[in-house]
Amino acid sequence: MRNALIALSALVFLPTAALAQPPADAMPLSEILASIESEADFSHFDDVDWDDDGYWEIEYYRADGAKVDVDIDPVSGQPR
Repeated sequence: MRNALIALSALVFLPTAALAQPPADAMPLSEILASIESEADFSHFDDVDWDDDGYWEIEYYRADGAKVDVDIDPVSGQPR
């Protein structure tokens, strides 16, 4: 009984964000990140997250220390 309650609790509290994912026709994330990395002033990524509204939220730093926040369309690979 206890195990059943734990399993049920896990389903009830499962975040919907964990279920969200890019569409089937999306570009591979590795290609999107490689495109950003190829910029001459790129330094490093800080955070990459999938947003429930249907795009990648990417935070990275340039060589001059400037932080860049960009939302990327998963199908085109272009900024929104």
